[in-house]
Amino acid sequence: MAHFAKIGTDNIVEEVVTVNNVVIIDENGVEQEQLGIDFLTTLTGHTNWKQTSYNTIQGGHVNGGTPLRKNYAMIGMIYDASKDAFYETQPFTSWTLNETTCTWEPPIPFIDDGGDYHWDEAAYQADNTQGWVTN
Repeated sequence: MAHFAKIGTDNIVEEVVTVNNVVIIDENGVEQEQLGIDFLTTLTGHTNWKQTSYNTIQGGHVNGGTPLRKNYAMIGMIYDASKDAFYETQPFTSWTLNETTCTWEPPIPFIDDGGDYHWDEAAYQADNTQGWVTN
């Protein structure tokens, strides 16, 4: 099955649907995204669809194939046409988008010592050497 994201206002993913692979294969046996878009447009009346790959995560393909649009689209994610990528909304103002993976990264690396931590933006804004606090 092929997956397509319905792109709505402000380029936010509103829905992700599946389309049978038969729909997106052309007469030469080649997968064509536009065939899926045309099918969904006819079916729903909505014209802004983008194919997404269930196997694409952080800019890579889990099975070693070709990644598609950096991340698998989920409801609430952003589609960025200039990057041709799906990514989540910015979780905190201090976090920056990694252009390779299209994932958000904190200004201080996660403390990976087995402890239970969460990000505290107020703590970071008060002292930019802090941010990860114990739960």
